[in-house]
Amino acid sequence: MEKNLVLLLLLTPFVGFLFNVFFGKKVGKGMSGIIGTLSIVVSFAVSIYFFMQLNQTGKPIQVSLFDWISVSNFKLDFGVLLDQLSLLWLLFVTGIGSLIHLYSISYMHEDENMHKFFAYLNLFVFFMITLVVGSNLLVMFIGWEGVGLCSYLLIGFWYKNQEYNDAAKKAFIMNRIGDLGFLIGIFILGSLFSTLDFVDMKETILGGTNSANTLWIGVACLCLFIGACGKSAQLPLYTWLPDAMAGPTPVSALIHAATMVTGGIFMITRMNFLFGLDMHSVHLVNFIIAIVGASTALIAATIGLAQNDIKKVLAYSTVSQLGLMFLALGLGAYTIAVFHVITHAFFKACLFLGSGSVIHALHGEQDMRKMGGLKKAMPITFWTMLISTLAIAGIFPFAGFWSKDEILMSAFHENKVLWVVASIASIMTAFYMFRLMYLTFFKTFRGTEKQKHHLHESPSLITIPLIILAALATVGGAINLPGSNWLNHFLEPLFSTVTHEEHALGNTEYMLMGIALVGALLGIGIAFSKYIKQNTVPNEDSEITGLTKIVYNKYYVDEFYTFLIVRPINGLSNFFRTTLEPALSKTVFGLANVAYIFANQGKKLHNGSVGLYLFAFVIGVCSIIIYLFLV
Repeated sequence: MEKNLVLLLLLTPFVGFLFNVFFGKKVGKGMSGIIGTLSIVVSFAVSIYFFMQLNQTGKPIQVSLFDWISVSNFKLDFGVLLDQLSLLWLLFVTGIGSLIHLYSISYMHEDENMHKFFAYLNLFVFFMITLVVGSNLLVMFIGWEGVGLCSYLLIGFWYKNQEYNDAAKKAFIMNRIGDLGFLIGIFILGSLFSTLDFVDMKETILGGTNSANTLWIGVACLCLFIGACGKSAQLPLYTWLPDAMAGPTPVSALIHAATMVTGGIFMITRMNFLFGLDMHSVHLVNFIIAIVGASTALIAATIGLAQNDIKKVLAYSTVSQLGLMFLALGLGAYTIAVFHVITHAFFKACLFLGSGSVIHALHGEQDMRKMGGLKKAMPITFWTMLISTLAIAGIFPFAGFWSKDEILMSAFHENKVLWVVASIASIMTAFYMFRLMYLTFFKTFRGTEKQKHHLHESPSLITIPLIILAALATVGGAINLPGSNWLNHFLEPLFSTVTHEEHALGNTEYMLMGIALVGALLGIGIAFSKYIKQNTVPNEDSEITGLTKIVYNKYYVDEFYTFLIVRPINGLSNFFRTTLEPALSKTVFGLANVAYIFANQGKKLHNGSVGLYLFAFVIGVCSIIIYLFLV
């Protein structure tokens, strides 16, 4: 029974993918969208069943599908592990995935390749489920690579635009850099423990590790973190995610809000028994994770201050929020990181889908400088996006307030400098998110008369997912309210070490909550003053100068990478193509030519003259006799 349900959970999205690939065009756009959506809904229903079963029994569900690898003392099966962590991830991956599929039926209806879009979405969810439910690192790696492939297909979905193709290639290549680190980490762990199974590795580590392995365990942790940096867009491998906004908006919502980019957080949380070891090398890696997370949160937030593309603002806010999650991981607050992953999935998916609703109404316009005054024309989109913006800004009592506040609280107790950095990033978040709201929905419309004439609220298939996600962004924080701490207790069996995730609410904690709230209100107030009271509209690209220009151009990091890496590689490949390859070709052809000349001369001897052959035979016999008797 359990095995059949696990196969249903895993394979239903894959069947949806196959159906849309082979029959999607024949059955029409509506049916391909319905089949694609239902396949994810089935997986969501199975996830709920397993979640309820785990809640009742408290026992993780382990299913071995088949024996996979057996080499010497290394054995591995293709197995599924449904425990507290994987089931939480499954619920929001398949739940929010279902809403995004439903949204896409309307959003992508005019696209001629709608069936292909749903096929790619279904395949993506299949690989994401594989990543989450795998019982060992190798199964996880299959899902890990699969979502990388699907992100390439989805980001470059509108392949007739070369810029979109470039963005897809950039995402694929930068993820491969991180994946190499992940793969090296897998090899090291396989060598150390003779297994890659999570349960077996955990038991081995809890049983005591060889002190000689301390350094290699630290190296393995660092390699796994490099993999997480690529997948979850952390410094210095973050530049692919903002460019990935080239894909259709449902892709941005699915991949960059709720699923793929959270893969790195999932992997480190899953390996908490390794990252939580009391070893100097592991402590150093955790410190690096916290530093990288805080730095990413701050740098991405500063870039978000000056962006004018509505989806680019949301992209940099995603990078910034992921940075906060990694800060929590580095501090050992795994439950808090998971808490913020869940709340972020609610409000960020809503914000991306809301931006898609705006873009849909404006026939593809994404520049906020050409928006404004949409509040009356699009009330549902406005209110749902406002709720989600309040959540991401950390305003009480919305979901983001609780999860972000716990991250800041952990940082305060562990490292005051990191707390200050994270707090500044949070204030900036409140500012640029309300900047987005004010420029998009308030004052007068700044677009064309044609756009103004056609302004309207989006269809119900677009607004229903927005309403559900806005509701979740409002009440989602209830899963880990201080006092009840349901999420902490639910995830407790996963963690072998004591983590700093529950703080009694004393004067210090109330003070920190107050500071965080005041900081968020300060950011909102500055945005209100600038964009409502002063009615400021950002300058055109050609008029941007000074520090704003540096921030607007993302600190020229892409240009730096082009100068440091891309150009030298292109120059080297050009040298190989224009100089080295012709030289090698000439050498090879020269040797072949020498052989040809000798062969051509030798060919003349074979002219059919029996006398010549007898003469050669006599010379040969005489040579042998001379060698034998005289030499």
